[in-house]
Amino acid sequence: MSSESIFDRGFSLESFSKALDLQKRLIFTVLALFVYRIGTYVPLPGLDPAIIDELAKRHLSGGGFLGMFNMFSGGALSRMTVFALNLMPYISSSIIIQLFTMISPTLEALKKEGETGRKKINQYTRYLTIFVASFQAYGISLYLMNIPGGPVRIGGLFPVIAIPSLVCGTLFLIWLGEQITSRGVGNGSSLLIFSGIVAGMPASIANIFEMGKAGALSVFAVITIFAIAVLVIVFVVFMERAQRRVAIHYPQRQAMMAQQGKAMDSNHLPLKINSAGVIPPIFAYSLLSLPLMLAGVLHDKSGGVLDFLVDFGRGGIWFSVVLIGMIMFFSFFYTAVVFNPTETADNLKKAGGFIPGVRPGQATAEYLDYILTRLTTIGALYMSFVCILPDIMQSKFGVHFLFGGTGVLIIVGVTIDTISQVYTHILSHQYRGVLKEMGKKK
Repeated sequence: MSSESIFDRGFSLESFSKALDLQKRLIFTVLALFVYRIGTYVPLPGLDPAIIDELAKRHLSGGGFLGMFNMFSGGALSRMTVFALNLMPYISSSIIIQLFTMISPTLEALKKEGETGRKKINQYTRYLTIFVASFQAYGISLYLMNIPGGPVRIGGLFPVIAIPSLVCGTLFLIWLGEQITSRGVGNGSSLLIFSGIVAGMPASIANIFEMGKAGALSVFAVITIFAIAVLVIVFVVFMERAQRRVAIHYPQRQAMMAQQGKAMDSNHLPLKINSAGVIPPIFAYSLLSLPLMLAGVLHDKSGGVLDFLVDFGRGGIWFSVVLIGMIMFFSFFYTAVVFNPTETADNLKKAGGFIPGVRPGQATAEYLDYILTRLTTIGALYMSFVCILPDIMQSKFGVHFLFGGTGVLIIVGVTIDTISQVYTHILSHQYRGVLKEMGKKK
């Protein structure tokens, strides 16, 4: 496992001050996130804000699925704004397209065409996003209209306004995320979700202190909650950085270095414990958004189907079981997408490398698959534990624990990725400066 920080590799305020391109990218990223936060306060027309606030306190304040969905949207769902759907329809569409890529020869052929094929697949993903977002927006509008004494004040005209507004809000966020990725720093979609989660943390911390002052929580309980939060963050950082390094030998290269009298450097193939990153829980929560949408479409006045679908998202046993199962599935699925043991073994064989004690070719592929399976199992169990931790804290202390679950996974993962990209930009700027100096001397 490597614990090397970017500050140990030459990062300094002086080098940052000279990287003007990086500064422009950071400013653009901050402004884009500011625009996103403004949009989370633009309400849908035709709704009563007081009733929306009451519904949010009733259904979203307790955490669970609906609270998690609201956290992803940066509070836009609780305020029922134009960004209420956030990027969840786009994520769901990406899941569906990736699944079809594995079973459809046409999509698989497009994937192998490089940049052209990738653009085609992205286009199909956007088309599917419009359909999924329209379905979810229709479900939300019906759900709000069917509530007795509900917040809708314009009657049957509400879906005509709400559906285009919610769909356009999602499409705008997709475009904004792409702009951040190309003109800013970090992955745009991840940063949008990241900013929504971080925006809700001050209120969550203040709520814990208020409960402590009111006597709802003891001083020991407050200290315990924050101690657990720190331990969870440290644990997540450790697991996200942890990796298994498989030794690789290159006989020809090492022989040449020995002849030249140079020290032989060690080569390793790093395999992360969590190769899939934060994708599995995001995928899982995205697909679990369907119960809320079905609750609006399958409105049952008797309460049977509707009550089950709504209660399903409140951190119950069925929700936890389904969530863990989906995280396990997507962990193995996405790891298989990003890492191909057979292809890696073939590349090692072509480069003249081998793993000590393992024959090149198929034996190497099976060995890598064996290691990766064990690592992915550990990673999936770790993510499952972190994701159900808020429900455990809810039942133990009666507070919405924002420092666990998918939120902390996204915060840590996006922070590590963004800092790495910042360092890459600074390093690139330093290299360009060195090349300019060499050119002047010549």
